[in-house]
Amino acid sequence: MRPLTVPAAVLTGALFLVGCGSDGSDTGGDVSVSGAYMPQPVSDDMAAGYLTIVNDSGSKAELTSVTSDIGEVTMHRTVGGAMEEINRFSIPARGQLAFKSGANHLMFDKLKHKPEEGQTVSVELHFAKSDPVVVKMPVESATYIPKTGH
Repeated sequence: MRPLTVPAAVLTGALFLVGCGSDGSDTGGDVSVSGAYMPQPVSDDMAAGYLTIVNDSGSKAELTSVTSDIGEVTMHRTVGGAMEEINRFSIPARGQLAFKSGANHLMFDKLKHKPEEGQTVSVELHFAKSDPVVVKMPVESATYIPKTGH
């Protein structure tokens, strides 16, 4: 198992879409989300989120932004140990995009309040050519590690 980077270790948890499917994945048309989570942050003003987006359509999808009423949300990737902000992520036709510790992830900044384990945080995924998808993100313990490994 790869060691966690400090921001990733500090910011871990669990996401799921409104109206979960029985197989643990959530669907919004040709795009589905599974394995999503937010760890309880140790900081009062920052958190992270992880999930997997699957594109079942025959053409690529583009995630253009993520919003939340809890604070500002930006999308990042980690390359060579350095985190950089990304304005959009492409999800290949019949492919997937994983947000996981030490790699692609969501960063929550300027939190209006610190999410606590057992609470949920609402986020909205925005795509270039489809309607937004609302996600209810449960806040898990800071040390939560999902069964999916991300």
